[in-house]
Formats: sequence, C-alpha cells, structure tokens
Amino acid sequence: MGLFGKKKEDKSAQGKSVQKTGQNTEQELAEKQTGEEQGQNERKVYIQGAGGTIVTKSILDGTSKLKWLFRQEGGHGNGWVAFGDRDSQEYVDDANNMAIVDFNTLANIEPTVVNVFYMPMGSDLEFRCDKTGKYFVDTRTGKEIREPVKHPAQIAFEKNLKFLNQDTYPPAFFQSLFTESPKIKVVRAGEADFPTGEVVLADPIAYLGSRYETVLDRKIPAGSYPVELSVCLSRIAGLRIAAARLPVSPQAAVRYEIAMPKGKEPEDLGKPGIFTFFGVDTGLACIADGKVSEENRLFFEKWEKENPGKNKYTDYFAALFQESFQANPEFQNQGGSFLEWRLPGSGLRTVLFSSGMGDGIYSGYWGLDAEGEIACLVALFLNPAYF
Repeated sequence: MGLFGKKKEDKSAQGKSVQKTGQNTEQELAEKQTGEEQGQNERKVYIQGAGGTIVTKSILDGTSKLKWLFRQEGGHGNGWVAFGDRDSQEYVDDANNMAIVDFNTLANIEPTVVNVFYMPMGSDLEFRCDKTGKYFVDTRTGKEIREPVKHPAQIAFEKNLKFLNQDTYPPAFFQSLFTESPKIKVVRAGEADFPTGEVVLADPIAYLGSRYETVLDRKIPAGSYPVELSVCLSRIAGLRIAAARLPVSPQAAVRYEIAMPKGKEPEDLGKPGIFTFFGVDTGLACIADGKVSEENRLFFEKWEKENPGKNKYTDYFAALFQESFQANPEFQNQGGSFLEWRLPGSGLRTVLFSSGMGDGIYSGYWGLDAEGEIACLVALFLNPAYF
C-alpha cells in the first residue's frame, strides 16, 4: 500500500484542500476545460446537468487509469473526486495536479462511473476491471456494484407506488400531512364551490366531465369550501404536492376510510371490477362538484370547436397557471402548481393542482369525526417520508 494507502485514508480532507489551496482558479480551469471540450465535439453526454467533478490530470491525460472514486459532502460541484492508479500521495497533495471537469468528461474516459453517479455523499469506491467485467467495490462494505444505482427520487417513487391506494391509513399520518414542518408547508390554494354537494375526483384536463372521472358515493352539504394543499419540500424531488384536503366541517377527523365511487360501499372493496381510484394523465387533479364537472364539459366542447387543433392546457390553462404562480410564487414550481379557476359564465370555482410525482392512479379518503360524519376529504399523492 505505501503512500497510496495513506492517500486513501486521508483523501477526503485532501479533496477539500484542492479547493482551498489550489493555485489555479476555477475560472482558469473552466477556460482550460472549454478549450479541451472544443476539440471533443464527439463527447457523449451521459447525464444532463451532472455538475463539476474533481479529477486528477493523470486520468485526463491517460497516464493513469481510474482507481478510486469518492463523494465528499460539501465538495465542489456534485462532490465526486477521482484518483488514478498511479497517483502518489505527493501527486494528489499538489492541487495543480487536479482539474475540475464536467462529470461526463470522466464518463467518456470510463463509462462505468455512470452506474454510481447517484450514490450518496460519503460513498467511497474502488474501480476494478477483471475477467468478470468492470465494476466498483464499496470500500466500506466490500459490496460489488455492477448495476446502475437508481436516482433517489426513483427509489422513492417506487416505494410510493406500493404505499398508495390502501384501504386506509392511521389518522396520525393524515394529520402529519397537514402539520407544518421544515419539510411540509400547508397552503390554502383557493375556494371550491359545491352547489349540489356531489363530489368528483378527476384529472381536470383529461377526464373532468367525462365517463372516466370518479363520482363519489358520499355527498357533502352544498356550499363553498377551501382547498388546502400539503406541499412537500423534498431534497431529492423538489417541490411536490403530497395531498389536497377539502375541510367540510370544523370537527376533527378521528378515522379515515377510502372514498368509494358512486353506488359502491367500503364492503365492496376487493370485489372484481371495483376500483376506488381516479386516474391522472396530465399531472393535474381536482376535487370538484358534479355541476362544475358538467359545466366544464360543455364549456370545453364549445371551446374546442372554436379552437380546432389547440390544446386545453398549453392554449388555455398555461397562462392562468402562470398568473397563479406570479401571484403566489413561494410554494409553487415555475409555471404554477395550483390554480383557482372560475368557469366562464356561471363563475363557479374549482381548484386545480399538481398531483404528487405526476401521472398515476390515486385515491380519496373521507375523514370522519367521532359521530361518523364527514369532517374532510383528502386526495393522497405521496408519503413525504420517502422523499
């Protein structure tokens, strides 16, 4: 092991010293990289926006081959640092022997690094190439990494799919969705009108007013209600709407049951052909009144005849969502994450909002008070604990 063994033990601190003691400024390195990349027009981009990576110049000029790869918390760019198999302790101690390059530059030299790009901070890997192929070994656990590591958001998404659409969840879970914390913000997105009290869950662009909307079996008192959104501020997935709540009464919900479609009861769960969920195909959802649903259908039938070839979202709703974003930008993504929309003509309101991680199938849940009366309705999109 010799010097290289010592380098391995101290490499995290040395990686940081590259940024603190290096004589080359980042601007100089960037200019050098730009010049190099101009001669590499055929360079493949494996990961868009992969960020900067510290790589020894011996790897870049081919005098050594990739041997060690680690990811440091608070490091430059994406945190990855790469050392070559011939790099000595003295070599890596000299910051002039380091360069900051796009991760894809390293990937073009050794594509196997793409497999481990999404590994967490603190990862410490050794690259190996033998008769079994090219792979990395986690130096802390000895585990071989031969397949691409999934993005943390993809892992969370897959867990979430298994979590959704259960018969019910503990009241504490629903309460946590609408309790403010560093990760959760509760936003009042607008008011929704329910002149008939018939409740519809639907994708407002694709299915509201169609036979694919989900009309619920229970009704609520006619009136107007606020729509509250549980906004999840996720480190791995950005700003996402975890759930939407329609408070119906001031009473506290003590239990929750899945919202059944019209004509069905909870006892029908599990029977062939019984589905409780509503589908989303445009990344948007809403909780609407049956009358609003019908007026929506009539309005857009007329609009589409008057606007042949145009798209309901891009040519009608996009500008309205942008206005909503500009008026309330704090807990929305660019382009808008929610919108209180008034139907032209009647002025009836409904609230449109983004659906968690996007398209999929989701369920509503009635929150019932101690007397078994409706306290609220919640449309659930994701479990913030995964994100």
